[in-house]
Amino acid sequence: MSRTTATVAASLPDQWEQLVTTALLGTDRRTPPGVAPGPQTPSDLLDAAAAATVRRRAGLCPARPAERLRPAPEDPRPPLPPAAARRLAALLADRPGASGGGRRAAAPDLMELLPQWLQAANARGYAAPPQALPALLDAARGRTDLRPAALRFAGPRVLWLARLNPDWRFALRAAPGGGPSAPDLRDPQGIRRLWQEGLFAERVTLLTALRSRDAAAARALLEETWATERAEDRLMFLDSLRAGLAPDDETFLERALADRSRNVRETAAGLLSALPASALAARMAARSAACVAVDRTRDVPTIVVEAPHECDAAMERDGVVAKAPAGRGERSWWLGQLVEAAPLGTWPGRFGGRPPEEIVALPVADGWQGELHAAWCRAAVRQRDAAWSRALLGEPSAPEAGGPGAVSLAERARLLAALDAGERAAWVAGFIETHGLSEAFQLLGVCAVPWAPPLGRAVVDALNIARDAGSYPWSFSGVMGLAERCLDPSEASRLDALLAIPDEPEDAAPGAGSYWSEAFQRLVTTLRLRGAMLAELAPEEPAP
Repeated sequence: MSRTTATVAASLPDQWEQLVTTALLGTDRRTPPGVAPGPQTPSDLLDAAAAATVRRRAGLCPARPAERLRPAPEDPRPPLPPAAARRLAALLADRPGASGGGRRAAAPDLMELLPQWLQAANARGYAAPPQALPALLDAARGRTDLRPAALRFAGPRVLWLARLNPDWRFALRAAPGGGPSAPDLRDPQGIRRLWQEGLFAERVTLLTALRSRDAAAARALLEETWATERAEDRLMFLDSLRAGLAPDDETFLERALADRSRNVRETAAGLLSALPASALAARMAARSAACVAVDRTRDVPTIVVEAPHECDAAMERDGVVAKAPAGRGERSWWLGQLVEAAPLGTWPGRFGGRPPEEIVALPVADGWQGELHAAWCRAAVRQRDAAWSRALLGEPSAPEAGGPGAVSLAERARLLAALDAGERAAWVAGFIETHGLSEAFQLLGVCAVPWAPPLGRAVVDALNIARDAGSYPWSFSGVMGLAERCLDPSEASRLDALLAIPDEPEDAAPGAGSYWSEAFQRLVTTLRLRGAMLAELAPEEPAP
């Protein structure tokens, strides 16, 4: 390259920067270099920029062409009906940060309807429109609760697309086939090689996949290398045995009770206590029975408790934590752990054949009722025992609100999860009718969607009563939000009478009437929108 050519090439970046600066400032404030001021200055600026662009490109060295991007895989599922595709675009446009997004006054919160839309679309087996995939991945990136349904709906193209944008890497980890490659479970040598040489994530994937197909083979694979695994890895591997847990796992889990890691020991003990016929469950039953009995010499049969006086090495080996948390007595702490781990089938025989509802109704001496019933609650949740859950919940109209054994709303919600959907909804409806909505939020969260008619009516009636009473309206915003997502859309017509602004009592919160009217308007609008969404997703009937 000659000296003159090099000088010109060196000056090109400076000239380009001057042209860019002039374009930003405007030709009325700055004249481009080498251009005379006047009416033609803007056109001259564009001509100079065009010429500079050619010179810049001419100075580039040729590069090796990139490999052509392979086409995305085909999605064999049927396409969305046109109305449903338009609805999806509107739902995705309403997400935070999207242009025009955001909730306004009585307008429905469209982003909160997206999970239900995805669930319905997946149930009908529709394919995602290709043009919607970027917005769908952006939405799933911001909300982890959306990811499973969103990635399932996105289908086979999601991995192809996610590899083109670092912001969508989460899909490579979460979508099937995106993370460590799935092992071929028909290849014993490949399984063994991957187990011995694979990365930790690959080994977890292998163990989980094998456990779902051949539980015994997965357990045998884990036993081979158990002694050489790190403590944190042993804990993760052990947790994979929850899937398909069976009596055949007991021998291995019993050995894990002697593990040098406390977390591993506690996990093994928890798994064994979920096997009612295990030796650990029998040991816990014997210890619990030695602490809890019925005194029949009193006028009314009464449960008496003699909590353990020490936590011996055998108890610790079986998962009992010796050191009590701050503020808890050691003996009550040990008792609770023993009763929680004992099979609930222990107690009818211990208490003269009484069923669970009669056992929890017995008085408990010396202030031990709260501790004993709380432990039975945890046992009922762990063992998913509907009869004991029902007994501990009690009647929803009981003065103590949660029944004789529930110690908190969270505990009641966990007990309800052991009941079938219909019974769960009926119990919560009865609770609301007696106690109102102030304590029902957590209980509503465990009910199946859409809410069964008795539960939906109970919620609407309670909201109406709160409105007429002039209650502070903003305290019910959480329940209103749940109702928008969980009420059956068919309830919309029944709510029309609640849309008017009510007369406010003298002691009502200022503006409460307007708030209630706006909230019910949003509720009705959202219910009708949900009904329309489901109708749009219905398969189109062929023309006659």
